[in-house]
Amino acid sequence: MNYWLMKSEPDVFSFDDLIKKGKEHWDGVRNYMARNNLRAMKKGDVALFYHSNIDRAVVGIMEIVKEAYPDPTTQEEQWVCVDVAPKEKLKNPVSLSDIKSNPKLAEMRLLKLSRLSVVDITKTEFNEILRMSKKQ
Repeated sequence: MNYWLMKSEPDVFSFDDLIKKGKEHWDGVRNYMARNNLRAMKKGDVALFYHSNIDRAVVGIMEIVKEAYPDPTTQEEQWVCVDVAPKEKLKNPVSLSDIKSNPKLAEMRLLKLSRLSVVDITKTEFNEILRMSKKQ
């Protein structure tokens, strides 16, 4: 299993929106590195759902339920999307400032590649975010 972090602006598409829909395609990615990460995702992988811009916090966990296929929001063949489904809303959101202040997360790609909307993370980073969510 692989671990990911995927960003969305909550006023455009939030974790609560995903819960209401039950499943949704993650589309609109127009960065080659992020696109390559979408292509690398496998069914059953898990991803942290990060609210960008407004909340700047990890708020939930979702599962990749369908691997990469052509993005229906564009005619350009190089862009793909995946389908995701909610697994769990975090008990407490984990803010970007909390992530930045945790030395165990100092190498997290969220911090190193902050403009990238889809990044891989390690199992250790994933588990640390979950631990932080339960502790707050």
